[in-house]
Amino acid sequence: MLKPYACQPEDTRGRLHDERMSTFRSPFQRDRDRIIHSSAFRRLKHKTQVFVEHEGDYYRTRLTHTIEVAQVARTIAGVLGLNTDLAEAVALAHDLGHPPFGHTGEDALAGLMAPFGGFDHNAQALRIVTKLEKHYADFDGLNLTWETLEGIAKHNGPAISDHGGSHSFPTRAELPYALAEVDAQWDLELETNASAEAQVAAVADDVAYNHHDLHDGLRAGLFDEDDLCELPVLGECFAAVDELYPGLDRSRRQHEALRRVFGVMVEDVIAVAQNRLTSLGPETADDIRQMDGPIIRFSKPLYQNLKAIKGFLFQHMYRAPSVVVERKRVTAMVNALFPLFMDQPELLPAEWQDEVAQARVIGGDRTRPEAREALARVVLDYVAGMTDRFAIQEYERLIGRDG
Repeated sequence: MLKPYACQPEDTRGRLHDERMSTFRSPFQRDRDRIIHSSAFRRLKHKTQVFVEHEGDYYRTRLTHTIEVAQVARTIAGVLGLNTDLAEAVALAHDLGHPPFGHTGEDALAGLMAPFGGFDHNAQALRIVTKLEKHYADFDGLNLTWETLEGIAKHNGPAISDHGGSHSFPTRAELPYALAEVDAQWDLELETNASAEAQVAAVADDVAYNHHDLHDGLRAGLFDEDDLCELPVLGECFAAVDELYPGLDRSRRQHEALRRVFGVMVEDVIAVAQNRLTSLGPETADDIRQMDGPIIRFSKPLYQNLKAIKGFLFQHMYRAPSVVVERKRVTAMVNALFPLFMDQPELLPAEWQDEVAQARVIGGDRTRPEAREALARVVLDYVAGMTDRFAIQEYERLIGRDG
């Protein structure tokens, strides 16, 4: 039984292109299934989470991270009486727009695309599900419901300020072009909060990566259990395991402690949400959207503790010397491939040449700024869609191992 403030499938705002309703799946179940069957979802298997995909079979990839996020989202949404299918759909789609090499690749492409409308992986996810997936006979994209598109666009909070630009929010004119194009086609109400289900997906993302990055960092030897025992939450969890299971072997001790950290985060989110939902008394999904801030979030004490953990991870993992070396290497690859395709678009695969030709029609003379912009967006779509291993292979094939 869904709560009144959940997104009710029978009240969906529909799809951009009308379709017959499924006889056995709700609209949000259908969205979830289309995302899972998309090409972009499959490519997440070979995209970086923190470690480049080929560095080891044990480490999380963007796909395994996404599956963990979806599992957490379903759990939290189910306890709160929200629509688990919508929460899962947003969770499964939230990283579809990530380029190769994780946030390193995103930073490189953001710099390269700065003159051409910018780049943001959330905006690119929308572009993928509304345009770049080309499998269906009647439309480009996946033709997802408004609620799922809204969740992809706003799961981290409002995308623009309704009071003009601010330090936290851009103006509508400052939006990445991929997000602006979708919003112009179908108003996603970017100045409001997302649904509670999308907010759940965002918190589930935090829960998942805080948990698995600690696990992967231990596995990689970037820090050890003694380091973690000095951190809030983690110290208590390791102490609880040691009390219950004295002498437990190292691997099981790590797992038992980290699963307790996982539980602390999930239970905290649920408790805070239940209290806020009871005190604020929203009666509809739109009541959630119109609130001053998110209703699904960590408590203030745990949020501060997680900031300390994230600071530790930033120093010891995300900026570890071995990771920094790899970041520089893959940044150089992206910075070489993008201008190469800009100067020689004929190097793009045959199936992309129609897009190149269309960009030239839009832009006219390829030396004009609008032509460069149109071509840059084609090149961006191609490069951002690459997996880690394919980007490395293309770099070595077209430029050479020594650059």
